[in-house]
Amino acid sequence: MIKTTDYIASFQDSPFQSYNTTPWLLIPELPNLIRQELLQLDSTYHIKDEVAIHESATVEAGAILKGPLIVGPQCFIAAHAYIRGGVYLQQKVTIGPSCEIKTSILFSHTSIAHFNFIGDSIIGGHVNFEAGALMANHYNERTDKRIFIQIGERSQDIGVTKFGGVVGDQVRVGANAVLSPGTLLAPGTIIGRLVLIEQNPFPGT
Repeated sequence: MIKTTDYIASFQDSPFQSYNTTPWLLIPELPNLIRQELLQLDSTYHIKDEVAIHESATVEAGAILKGPLIVGPQCFIAAHAYIRGGVYLQQKVTIGPSCEIKTSILFSHTSIAHFNFIGDSIIGGHVNFEAGALMANHYNERTDKRIFIQIGERSQDIGVTKFGGVVGDQVRVGANAVLSPGTLLAPGTIIGRLVLIEQNPFPGT
């Protein structure tokens, strides 16, 4: 068993804390959970077409925002970013130019530089993705597309075929690194540039 709170401290205070031990089951429910949160927001948010943007957030021209989406206080979304599929940006999150964020949660003070893809993932606070780093969410190249997570010496089939992973607080991911589906990164982990993270390269091993 994993606990998301061991990776992301503020997860326990989030609207999603009931999925603490099963973050991969949170992802398919995320759009509906965000829709519920939209109903709880106050007048400091501007809401249109299931997109809520805090009055202190900045969204540059050319960004494409598709609901359900919550953009928290003092977030910054650069031109040509593409956000879709149910996304929750906590506060002071930066999404750089030409990034795609799909069905994910990003906690406070996290920065995604530019030309990044984050798919079906939960990203902790104070995380930094350098340019071009990817959080892959699906095994396109495998016949067996099941996703496993690695817990110590044991791998666990999590019963889904789309899940990027959980990136702990204060992780640093170098430029053009690739995190494979099911990646779990402990707080403070540093991933070098051009590194491939494949924690369970062979299904069932």
